[in-house]
Amino acid sequence: MSKQSLAQMLKQAKPFLFLILQQVGYAGMSIISKFALNQGMSQHVLVVYRHAIAAAVTAPFAIVLERKTRPKMTFSIFAKIMLLALLEPVMDQNLYYTGMKFTTATFATAMCNVLPAFALIMAWIFRLEKVNIRKLPSQAKLIGTVVTVGGAMSMTLYNGPILNLPWTNQSTHHPESMIAKNNQVSAKGALMITAGCLCWSSFIILQAITLKSYPAELSLTAWMCLMGAVQGSVVALALEWGNPAAWSICSGSMILAALYSGIFRSGFAYYIQGLVMKEKGPVFVAAFNPVGLVIVVILGSFLLSEIMYLGRIIGAIIIIVGLYLVLWGKSKDERQSESSEKVSEPSTDENMTEKNETTKNPNRELVVTIKEDQETNQFEGTKHNMI
Repeated sequence: MSKQSLAQMLKQAKPFLFLILQQVGYAGMSIISKFALNQGMSQHVLVVYRHAIAAAVTAPFAIVLERKTRPKMTFSIFAKIMLLALLEPVMDQNLYYTGMKFTTATFATAMCNVLPAFALIMAWIFRLEKVNIRKLPSQAKLIGTVVTVGGAMSMTLYNGPILNLPWTNQSTHHPESMIAKNNQVSAKGALMITAGCLCWSSFIILQAITLKSYPAELSLTAWMCLMGAVQGSVVALALEWGNPAAWSICSGSMILAALYSGIFRSGFAYYIQGLVMKEKGPVFVAAFNPVGLVIVVILGSFLLSEIMYLGRIIGAIIIIVGLYLVLWGKSKDERQSESSEKVSEPSTDENMTEKNETTKNPNRELVVTIKEDQETNQFEGTKHNMI
């Protein structure tokens, strides 16, 4: 294998590797944050600490690495940044963490898989994604979107029998009244997480739009995290008013949750998301959520001894099938667009060649005419001298 072909393969695989790495970071954040919330940490305060840390980590890199390429800040761009900070760091994260408190890390991550459905619809509305109902790839994207939402709803409405796994046996014996109460709380948490996903998908679409006028991923990440920390502080002060103990960090898990979610989930993830989004679009980024679900299901069961239901496993499988239908349709659209560009290139070259030939031929005729006139004049001059 030549170096050129290897470099081409790495270039094509880079978006996939980046998003898988991003989902690993998401999975770790869900487990660590759930553990800290179980110990009594305020979800509203966690949002503030998380984005303050993310801003402190990303700002130096943005100042140094993008000092020559960073566009000028305008009022329009700053307004978009403020709205981005409100949608994802403030609204989505507060809703997501509150919903996670009422449910489990696995359930919260699974519910976030409705994100591609919202993202596809919004990208279609704002003309960031092409959808032609008559073509198979677009049909696959639409069917996959419906299947994804159906899988998420089945996880919410149907639990099924409890799976008696060896490492969760101690936590699976609950009275019927407790299970009914948990189902009611889970429905409340599911609604909050779904509302958070709507904010998250709006954030992804707006980020794609903002990057067109402000193509500086690190600087945009630092600004979003900084404004998110400021706006989140206002929300946390209002919701935790009269409870100063909520701002204290009294365990290592709380410190780890703030550091990990700030560095990996906000700073690192927003930057990667922006890089891939510029190349592949917002729907491609949103379609990788099932990877995080698989990781969280495994880690949540082992580390947190979360109850595993058969209905949630079936719903997760349905979600993954639907999302990869969306991903398949997206890849087919890209191939068709690339092939159409390749087909159009030769015709353009031929037109250019014909134009060059037409421009060259008159010049050649002009040169021949000038040479004939010169020879005629020389002949007449010689004849005149002889006479």
